[in-house]
Amino acid sequence: MAVFKPERIQTTPIEKPVKRGLFSFTKKSQTNTTKDDIISLEEERIYRAGTVAIRDLIAPSAFRVESSFIQLGDVFVRTIYVITYPRYISVGWAAPMLNLNLTMDVSMFFYPVPSHIILKQLKKKVGAVQAQLSADAEKGAPRDPLRETALRDIEQLRDDLTQGIEHFFQFAFYVTLYSKSTEELDKTTEDIENMFGSKLMYTKHVLFQAEQGFNSTVPLGMDDLVVSFNMNSSPIASSFPFMSSELTSDSGILYGINRHNNSLIIFDRFSLQNANMVVFATSGAGKSYTVKLEVLRSLMMGTDVIIIDPEMEYNHLCEAVGGTYINISLSSESKVNPFDLPRPAADIQISTEDVIRNAVITTKGLCRIMFGSMTPQEDSIVDRALIETFAKKDITGSSDLSLVEAPIMQDFLDVLEGMEGAETLALKLRKYTEGTFAGLFNSPTNVNTNNQLVVFSVRDLEDELRPLAIYSLVNYIWNIVRSERKKRLLIIDEAWWLMQHEDSAKFIYALVKRCRKYYLGVTTITQDVNDFLGSPYGKAIVTNSALQLLLRQSPAAVDIIQKTFLLTEGEKYLLLEGAVGEGIFFAGLKHAAIRVVASYTEDQLVTTNPEQLLQIDKAKKEFEEQMR
Repeated sequence: MAVFKPERIQTTPIEKPVKRGLFSFTKKSQTNTTKDDIISLEEERIYRAGTVAIRDLIAPSAFRVESSFIQLGDVFVRTIYVITYPRYISVGWAAPMLNLNLTMDVSMFFYPVPSHIILKQLKKKVGAVQAQLSADAEKGAPRDPLRETALRDIEQLRDDLTQGIEHFFQFAFYVTLYSKSTEELDKTTEDIENMFGSKLMYTKHVLFQAEQGFNSTVPLGMDDLVVSFNMNSSPIASSFPFMSSELTSDSGILYGINRHNNSLIIFDRFSLQNANMVVFATSGAGKSYTVKLEVLRSLMMGTDVIIIDPEMEYNHLCEAVGGTYINISLSSESKVNPFDLPRPAADIQISTEDVIRNAVITTKGLCRIMFGSMTPQEDSIVDRALIETFAKKDITGSSDLSLVEAPIMQDFLDVLEGMEGAETLALKLRKYTEGTFAGLFNSPTNVNTNNQLVVFSVRDLEDELRPLAIYSLVNYIWNIVRSERKKRLLIIDEAWWLMQHEDSAKFIYALVKRCRKYYLGVTTITQDVNDFLGSPYGKAIVTNSALQLLLRQSPAAVDIIQKTFLLTEGEKYLLLEGAVGEGIFFAGLKHAAIRVVASYTEDQLVTTNPEQLLQIDKAKKEFEEQMR
């Protein structure tokens, strides 16, 4: 609450307010008050005594005034006021305190002071400071930088006041805190005072003025504390408490419009400590639309993009930009071998033994998902069998990886069948080599990923196979990334599939932690927030993602979102009530409310609206018929 008050001039009140019952009136001369007026006022008082007003509904059941706080029902209230300020204060200095997730009331009172009064006082100050400086010079005393600085500040202020550049005020700043206990109130008071102290502002909390402090921050415009500080208009302007983060940089892509101040949110995710991003939104909130916009704009900036598409949403975009679309299914001709090794790279030196060891660990994680669970004995058997499987293809620590041929699932099965105690494992694995799922993993890799945009579609896979396929694809992509250092983005849509299994969740977490070294940014998208954040690896992925985008959330998930991202109540309701494409954009320590915007051409390429897609397909067919 900010209130501008007129000049503080002591005057004698002409009329004295008199309170009577539940209302007040102004005492006037008895000659102007008739008997009918008195009767009418009494009748109105009787009527109002039996009505319920808004203040009766919001008023606490009890009000107790103590020396340093007041108690409103079961809530404890204390007011803090600022008494001194440093020589310089930064713009938005109050924002860190006001952005805390605490219940508080803030009041600012501005009392204009006529310039001629201040100029007269400043003239006296200038004379006193100059006289002291002259006296020190005559005595041969060393120069006093403090007095010289004060003299320059006074002269500058006199010039600004004379020219009308600055105006002068008496400024009062009060903060009232609310807590559920006196212990919590004391701790909150100490935290706020420490935050003020870190900015060289000296504060005090009320003592035997608790009621006056509370009255000064309720929306009545009354200043009962009257603790002000002389200040000109420039520092007062920097005290404006409502600040919005600017996320506009010189390079990067457009993510949307800042809803607070309508500025552009232009950001380069590779300029942060890592380029990872998480996107949380309910179905239909615009998460795929937003990510496809980012993909399209990143492609224009020369960034390579690889996408794992679970619902065939990126096909239209891929065709429009000339990308490679790879459909992974049981009957598809495109195959990805989970036993593939990283391609040798000249600029990245990795020992062959480490490459084989990492491949064994990764493939063993795939086996755990395939088999459901493994005992320690089975884990040891699988580990030994995988090493022998690679050795069967002459892949050892002394091999040249550029000349070897990777094994397939059938080779792994042949090794297991020849090992004692692996009968059950071989029986489970046979389903992926000879049974229903034989067309997925039992073939060499034959896909071509030499394109700026590569999309892997897993829509035609059964739900049971999707985690396996996504895990295998991410491993294959990781091998490509490690083979050549290049600016890339990896988009994993519906990442909650991977959070269902510990091994796949652990693999994604390790990928997110290590990808920065290979110039890769990983974007994980999910609408099932509870499953994703319910996993300890899901929370770790969020922690290791410098960018976060929260769009509209369901009431069932908004509480865990608020707890994870430390949102205020206002931000929580923004996520509940936001329109499509509206939410909160986090970039490092800054965040702002965002509205995603697109041009007409972009909208036609990235839309996920079924009705709009039908119209586009219809227009495409009509165009093809006309061309014939």
